Amino acid sequence: MTKSPEFAFIKAGWHADIVDQALAGFRQHLTDQGSDATVTVYDVPGAFEMPLLARKLAETGRYDAVVAAALVVDGGIYRHDFVAQAVVSGLMEAQMQTGVPVLSVSLTPHHFQPTAEHVGFFTEHFVKKGAEAAGAALQISTLHAGLAGAAKPSIAA
Repeated sequence: MTKSPEFAFIKAGWHADIVDQALAGFRQHLTDQGSDATVTVYDVPGAFEMPLLARKLAETGRYDAVVAAALVVDGGIYRHDFVAQAVVSGLMEAQMQTGVPVLSVSLTPHHFQPTAEHVGFFTEHFVKKGAEAAGAALQISTLHAGLAGAAKPSIAA
């Protein structure tokens, strides 16, 4: 009998009303697929805190994949491009160091304004991106489980 997948889902607190929708989409997709995966949720203050936690969670060996969701916007004080690049690079580094897939649902719009139109658009978009992340998490965890159970090729002498 195969083990049910276990996923960690990290959410950044900035714009939580929008970012939380990625988790809703993630869970809904798992339900729609009939998955009995376990999802453990971790909240962090902002996107910049996600890569370190992702690495620590991956290092536990408990999770088949770690998902990180954030909305990084230009606050007028710094260039959000740099934060977004650091976050995505950190998430990639976490998966490369641990061998556990780390998926990003981190969006970086260039002209986000807290208007009804933008909030509505990004709320719906995060639901969609969360669902896509769930599909990717299921697929990659199945692939990795298959690799772990595959016989090692023999080397002909």
